[in-house]
Amino acid sequence: MSSSTPMLRQYHELKQQHPGALLFFRLGDFYELFFDDAVTGAREMEITLTARHKERGDPIPMCGVPHHAASTYIARLVRKGYRVAICEQTEDASQTKKLVRREVVRIITPGTAVDPQLVEARETVYLAAVCGSGERMGAAFLDLSTGSFHATEASGPDPWTRIRSDIESYAPREILFPASLAPLLQSGHNIPRTSPLPLRQNEDARSTEPPSDGSARSEWATFEGTTLTPIDDWLWKEEDCAERLREQFGVLTLEGYGLNGKTEAVRAAGACLRYAHETQRAAAAHISDITYFEAQDHLILDQVTVRNLELVESQAGANRGSSLLSVIDQTVTGMAARLLRSWLLRPSVRRGEIEARLVAVGELHSSQIKRDRVRTLLKDVADLDRLIGRLNMNSAGPRDLNSLMKSLDQVPKVRETLSGSQSSLLQILDENLNELPDVRSLIAKGIADDPPMKMGDGGAIRDGHSAELDELRGISRNAKQTIASLEASERTRSGIGSLRIRYNNVFGYFIEVSKANAARVPDNYERRQTLANAERYSTPELKEWETKVRGAEDRISALEAELFSELCSKISAETRAIQATARALSSLDVLASLAETASRRNYVRPAMHDGDEIEIVDGRHPVIEQTAGEPFIPNDIYLNNSTDRLLIITGPNMGGKSTALRQTAIISILAQMGSFVPAARARLPILDRIWTRVGASDDLARGRSTFMVEMTETAAILHNATARSLVLLDEIGRGTATFDGLSIAWAVAEFLHDSAEHAAKTLFATHYHELTELAERLPGAQNYQITATERDGEVVFLHRLERGRASKSYGIEVARLAGLPPSAIARARDVLARLERYELDVFADEEAKAPAVDEDGLKNAARRVRQKRIAMQATLFDSVNQNLLDELLTVDVESLKPEQALEFLHDIRKRIV
Repeated sequence: MSSSTPMLRQYHELKQQHPGALLFFRLGDFYELFFDDAVTGAREMEITLTARHKERGDPIPMCGVPHHAASTYIARLVRKGYRVAICEQTEDASQTKKLVRREVVRIITPGTAVDPQLVEARETVYLAAVCGSGERMGAAFLDLSTGSFHATEASGPDPWTRIRSDIESYAPREILFPASLAPLLQSGHNIPRTSPLPLRQNEDARSTEPPSDGSARSEWATFEGTTLTPIDDWLWKEEDCAERLREQFGVLTLEGYGLNGKTEAVRAAGACLRYAHETQRAAAAHISDITYFEAQDHLILDQVTVRNLELVESQAGANRGSSLLSVIDQTVTGMAARLLRSWLLRPSVRRGEIEARLVAVGELHSSQIKRDRVRTLLKDVADLDRLIGRLNMNSAGPRDLNSLMKSLDQVPKVRETLSGSQSSLLQILDENLNELPDVRSLIAKGIADDPPMKMGDGGAIRDGHSAELDELRGISRNAKQTIASLEASERTRSGIGSLRIRYNNVFGYFIEVSKANAARVPDNYERRQTLANAERYSTPELKEWETKVRGAEDRISALEAELFSELCSKISAETRAIQATARALSSLDVLASLAETASRRNYVRPAMHDGDEIEIVDGRHPVIEQTAGEPFIPNDIYLNNSTDRLLIITGPNMGGKSTALRQTAIISILAQMGSFVPAARARLPILDRIWTRVGASDDLARGRSTFMVEMTETAAILHNATARSLVLLDEIGRGTATFDGLSIAWAVAEFLHDSAEHAAKTLFATHYHELTELAERLPGAQNYQITATERDGEVVFLHRLERGRASKSYGIEVARLAGLPPSAIARARDVLARLERYELDVFADEEAKAPAVDEDGLKNAARRVRQKRIAMQATLFDSVNQNLLDELLTVDVESLKPEQALEFLHDIRKRIV
């Protein structure tokens, strides 16, 4: 440091203040990175790594990007999980001969990104905070770009399970937590453990990268791709956090927000708010309230269910498949797209709210003229949620204000369209639409029609808004005309026809007169310079004008910034009214989108009720019916909590068992978010949670096999399902040995049927045909099958769900369709025929002895089947030994004489291989 230049010493001081960020250090027209930051930045931004002081033995690594293109590079770093500190020059270099003062003006992190280049219009970027210990934990979720703020708290023997579910639902980009919580989480119940998780605040630029000092870390593998940021424990004090919230909202108590006594929720929310202030270096006044919620406030859909049902993302990948969201999303604004996603991931459990949405969707569905008019007007509405956020964080530009004005100009037209609406929800939205004429007038008078992107580019303020600005612009625009006019005036006054007004970098503007005319120079001329053939002069008027001209551009820039700041300040005072309008417009857009989808896709309004029956007539899977190349076969589903509590669904591979399960859940989700549903008719109850155990996956990073993942997910269902839940089970027990799997599947089905506390409505798809016996033993179990038929040796999948049990799975036919070699298919059919014959032989004896299979009978039959199959295993796949076995099975032992029997045995013995 002692041999460093003043600039590098300044860099080191700023870097020490922000050790957890890549420091973008402003030097002229570039942002430069030095030392380790340069090495990391060059690699991640894919730019050239160079060096400073190459002539010395210890050159300093460096790289840089142009300031006008920096946002693109910063976005790349933030999406990879890095934090970026923006260091700007905070004084004019022309005003000082010393080192220019520089300060970090903003820190951009994955959870606090707000610029349009950093966030997609249709995605929500959440910053989360988690705190607590023992039997109480809290969490908060802040979307800094819009000001949306939510908090919750969980208590009991395992609060982490509940909090983790909320985190999965909100999917934050960044999670804050007290540094001391890391060891607790490592030892907590059901806490994933791998690496890495930083144990100190701002330990490095990206918390998912190991620290250079090799300190121990652990990671919540559940939140892959999320930046994890530890914060010093002393910053989580409850009273400090509560005071920060009270100051932000301008209140004396947090009781009105439902936070009274919610200590951990207050701590988490306060930590989020403090982090937002520190990173943005702004008051963020658009964070104007907070919503407290409980788990039971919405239909719970955990990460597994969201993935299995492909609600927001296809498991085939974004480019190869469609999600439910992509099928139903007809929104025309980004803020509505985010709201629709929120409704989909957190459907309502309040029947009144659901019915209000359905009535509003129904009115827009029945009136195409009103719906089309609303959607057309909304296409000219900007993302007001994020725009007002940028305005309050001092990052809005002139075009943002014009967008705000044009958006608000649509409000009177929207209100006119909604007039006379019968739906109470549409009436409420109409009342919440603020036309804000003063804001629109303020922008119209202050901002030019076609302003630049950035204030520094000039021309943002409308002519006529400021007399001083107009004068300065006049000077700047008319400098040549002014010079010519002044020159002509001085010629007339002095009578010197050859007088010239000239300019150079040393003397600025001056009047030049030839030596021959020097005696005719007016008395107020001040001599500046004597040349061989001329004299140069100045006048008070010329000096005054020169000062104006030379300072006009700088003053124009500064004055425009001042005027723009004043405009933004006045508009920010209307933040709450603009936010209310934004919420009303986005809700209206979502309702119109759902109505448009219902019209295009032939959806119907579901009948919601307070009972327990699920009755769906001609239900369809909304994604498959849009993506399949052939007509979708609809199916009926009926479930209740008594006679049809457990549906055992058997049938062929590729027949549609999984589709039937998924579409039942999706129809329920659509209904509870307030949407019409793909069916001819639907009567649906209010569900509290949907559970799914579908498909095969592993988690090798955490040492969990496919079967272990399957059992873990199943265990969660058995422990937490309620009578108001819907459970989808697809092929439970297929990841282990046949009898182990069958036993587990049998036990799981019985548990979900019999448990007084966890007896949920359950759809159970399986290839274990033995489970169909449950329908004869359990009063609430029913058998259903997906039908198929054979025509000319080919299997035809009918995709129809009917009562009864399937007799075949047609797995070999699916293998043939998949392209297995004909010889392999032929051999598989041969082996299948033998297996089926042996199994029939085994069970024939059992059936003769015990026509009704009880638990003991099932156990004994399983033991004998196992014994006989083990005995047959050595010969089953050998054709020679198979022939011998066939002879043994067919010989009439009673008719053989002793000599014949001995001879037969000797012959068999010789032929055994």
